[in-house]
Amino acid sequence: MPQESEPPLPLVRSLPSGIPCHVVFCNRSPRVVLPVWINFRGEPQPFSPIQPWTGQRMTTFVDDPMRVNGKELYLPRAQNTRSQMSLINITLPVLTLRERCLQAVRKYVSAEDFPRLEIAKTLQEDLADKPSLQRDLQRIAQRVEQRLLQERQQEHL
Repeated sequence: MPQESEPPLPLVRSLPSGIPCHVVFCNRSPRVVLPVWINFRGEPQPFSPIQPWTGQRMTTFVDDPMRVNGKELYLPRAQNTRSQMSLINITLPVLTLRERCLQAVRKYVSAEDFPRLEIAKTLQEDLADKPSLQRDLQRIAQRVEQRLLQERQQEHL
């Protein structure tokens, strides 16, 4: 139980589990993938990068969340045998045209040049607002909280 001075633990975090799960993450994309484990305090912990078209074996534990295959979280499941291996394919995300354009401009234009681009101010602001793992975790936590509230409301009906 957290002390009064400690903030509450986030909803999106790993939970202690003694059930191992053997996984091979296969990077089926042309990009380097940076796997991240969300630890017991809800903090992102990076793993070694996975190079394009390669894989990496990991032993994780049941219910350790991971973001994979366009899903918000990947939750390993218990396996029937100790030698059973789960194969997880990592692919490119499907982006909107707007998201893809912002990504391309960020790649080819330096951040200090964004204000000089002859584009709408809102697009300049969107370019400056780079993707953030922390914001992604906050967004996922909000969705989890909404889902839990909906389930509670359904129970009371």
